[in-house]
Amino acid sequence: MTSDALTNAMSTGPLAAAQQQLREAAIHLGLDDGTYQMLSSARRELSVSVPLRRDDGSVQTLRGYRVQHNLTRGPAKGGVRFHPMVSLDEVRALAMWMTWKCALLSVPYGGAKGGVTVDPRNYSAAELERITRRYTSEIAPFIGPDRDIPAPDVGTDEQTMAWMMDTFSVNAGHTVLGVVTGKPLGFGGSRGRASATSRGVTHVSLAALQSRGMSPEGSTAAVQGFGKVGRGAAGFLQQAGVTVVAVSDQYGAVRNESGLDIAALGEYVDRTGAVVGFHNADPLESSALLELDVTLLVPAAVEGVITEINAPRVNARVVVEGANGPTTPRADEILNERDVLVVPDIFANAGGVLVSYFEWIQGNQAYWWSEQEVEDKLRERMLRTWGELRERSSRDGRSLRATATAMAVEKVAEAHRLRGLYP
Repeated sequence: MTSDALTNAMSTGPLAAAQQQLREAAIHLGLDDGTYQMLSSARRELSVSVPLRRDDGSVQTLRGYRVQHNLTRGPAKGGVRFHPMVSLDEVRALAMWMTWKCALLSVPYGGAKGGVTVDPRNYSAAELERITRRYTSEIAPFIGPDRDIPAPDVGTDEQTMAWMMDTFSVNAGHTVLGVVTGKPLGFGGSRGRASATSRGVTHVSLAALQSRGMSPEGSTAAVQGFGKVGRGAAGFLQQAGVTVVAVSDQYGAVRNESGLDIAALGEYVDRTGAVVGFHNADPLESSALLELDVTLLVPAAVEGVITEINAPRVNARVVVEGANGPTTPRADEILNERDVLVVPDIFANAGGVLVSYFEWIQGNQAYWWSEQEVEDKLRERMLRTWGELRERSSRDGRSLRATATAMAVEKVAEAHRLRGLYP
């Protein structure tokens, strides 16, 4: 690969981070420029208008996106997020990371991502349904169980997926269970899907602690984010014996050195909408949570929160990325230099796509597994990949992130080679 190919990405943001990780993997693997260019470019990008009739009768036009990064190993797969910061570049980065995530875990998908630039907190349930259905109708020609399978992400949930599936099915003229995953259990969803990412993060966290000679009972943890991933991970870590001393959300953070009662905190958040003000806990600056002296740090919110500015002050011995892209490339270098074990997002939070894959299989067969079957398969796949990742990282003398990305890119590049170039 020539040096000219190294200067094509933007200089900042999640897309720049994703492109840099790919460039480093391509150099390590000795990929030619043509292969690198194919892997660095999305296969399809769709930008759509999403007109919305508000409850008061006014009309507002939102912007939606769907990016299919790679289709070589199978249909595209990736979440749909409703968030005010959704942009095309963010979706491009997330789609690329999903490609590597699926390849690393040997899931037969390519990567995709989508979303609408909207703050769902400012809209009624009826308005969110209209947003979802119009967005789905706009991207419908590009999705399907054999083309691209959306799933929940930030700001969306199983109800969103039910609306998406119904909209697609109405237009298809028959029920298409496999068009999305993360659906409600009584509507073709899989047992264990809602907690899958959190469980995967927990399995990986415990394995990472063990690799550093630490037991759950003697470990402390701080979890940034108390949503789909962070809330479940905090609860599962506590059940495993880890003392969770701090948790944050978008409104603030709370801390208790003796350990937070995660179940009680969850009930409090359900009542109030935020962790702020939780009894038997002290308030904490959100940014300070990342710098606490804990054994384990789980950033499970949004991308780019650990930077070159705060990385020197991260005191955790192990960082397990529950969110996508929470650590910038320069911060990653700093943490590696300080011997902080960073378990990368494309592996650590892959439990969600694994069980989405299981749901897709079950939906296509119209045969559903027990929750124990799902959990056993999730745990086995995550720990098997952990062993492979650790072995190659040790053999090559490279970080877990560099190793994981190289392993994934190698699989996708090999699929390109075997399929050939048409025409």
